Amino acid sequence: MNDAIASLLQAQRNSGIAVYLQIANQIILLIRRGVLTTGQQLPGSRELARHLGLQRGTVNAAYEELFVQGWISIQARRGAFVNTSLPEIAPQKLEPQDEGVWPFPEQTAYPIQLQPALQLPVIKGSSQLAFNDGFPDIRHAPVDLLGTTYRSILARGVYRKLLNYSDYFGNESLRNELSVYLNTTRGLNTSAKNILITRGSQMGIFLLAQTLVQAGDKVGVGFTNYRVANASLSYAGAELVPFPVDEFGLDIDAIAAYCRHNSLRALYVTSHHHYPTTVTLSAERRIQLLALAQTHGFAIIEDDYHYDFHYRSGPILPLASADSGGHVAYIGSFSKTIAPAFRLGYLLGPPNLIEAAGRLRRIIDRQGDQILEQAVAELLQSGAIQRHLRKMQRLYHERRDHFCALLDKELSNYLQFTEPSGGLAVWATFDQGLPLEKIALKAAKNGLIMSNGLHHNPPGHQLNATRLGFASLNMEEMETATKILKRTLDGHIVA
Repeated sequence: MNDAIASLLQAQRNSGIAVYLQIANQIILLIRRGVLTTGQQLPGSRELARHLGLQRGTVNAAYEELFVQGWISIQARRGAFVNTSLPEIAPQKLEPQDEGVWPFPEQTAYPIQLQPALQLPVIKGSSQLAFNDGFPDIRHAPVDLLGTTYRSILARGVYRKLLNYSDYFGNESLRNELSVYLNTTRGLNTSAKNILITRGSQMGIFLLAQTLVQAGDKVGVGFTNYRVANASLSYAGAELVPFPVDEFGLDIDAIAAYCRHNSLRALYVTSHHHYPTTVTLSAERRIQLLALAQTHGFAIIEDDYHYDFHYRSGPILPLASADSGGHVAYIGSFSKTIAPAFRLGYLLGPPNLIEAAGRLRRIIDRQGDQILEQAVAELLQSGAIQRHLRKMQRLYHERRDHFCALLDKELSNYLQFTEPSGGLAVWATFDQGLPLEKIALKAAKNGLIMSNGLHHNPPGHQLNATRLGFASLNMEEMETATKILKRTLDGHIVA
């Protein structure tokens, strides 16, 4: 029997775990799985050491560890035995893998229900050539400047306090600097009490959905709309009410008609560059929407995800800048303007909304990265982030112009688009004879990653459209990607 037990144990000398702990942990697993039963004698330390090619002292150390933890008893001149006070466990089939461990369970022993709202595909960045969803060019992210500032803060004794627990509303310096920045660039009149720092805009959307929405509440969205916003609102129990979107943004007349006979709890809007179509909500409709919210008492969730990149004119001031009645909750982020890994966003609103959302954030994410937030505060104060955004605005403007010219020249026979006034992507509608699902698969085989657009389709509709992100591609990459897409489309027509 002792030989059989010894054969189940292994010692990996190159492992990062001490050998005596490896032996002890493997014996614990054998006890937990019912292979070693209560009262059963373990191999002698000399015998086990010889079998494993170890020093006897190593096995003795393993047995001592097991004794201290209460798994075994050691009897003088008799040896080591599995502790008789342990409960009996039914033996289980053993299929040990490398390093003497058993596979982690593939699934739970109890049912898990994943709500439909959470079953979203995950968009990932890629080092391959790609027309992505509209990501910034991470090669231009100010990582050196950020890294230098981050290290400088850690080196200053006065900021050691930032290593401790802090305010769940976010770093106070950042909230103050962000208030100044947003008041200057977006025509707002905020102070730190109006700002909650989040880990990107998605956290802001989720917090607002959970704070504002109760089961059965009606929430207006665009037709089509940002799927993560739809998922967050649906998860909170909202019944989504889709409203048309045309070249001037959300159809406010349709919202007004609905509100004459129904109640809206909230309306989600990407006013500056509607997601996914990129159209801008017109000035007339902005005024009408704020008036509707005041008349009918619904909240406006304004997601301004690409505010800093507007090309036809200066950026258009958000709805929040004209809100005097406390109807607008404003969401923004540095993640989509600097780099996706840069998880730093903000939620703006009246203090009672910020308090409620902050208390919710506290129980799911106690606080953000205080050092990172302090670094961004200092970069805002010095003007470094503002200079970076101005530089990238010029670069992305050039890339948008070049990309739209390429689409006109090379792909006008296959798709339709309107030059976006801002943002980092073009909304392209493909001819019905060119099913995007098949085109995306063929493009991937040809070396180009692109979305098949299926997640943009409202229920029961096939838009055959997708976002072609241009900002992360330089001119040469853009031309290569366009040629691959043209070759893919040509091949599909021939086929």
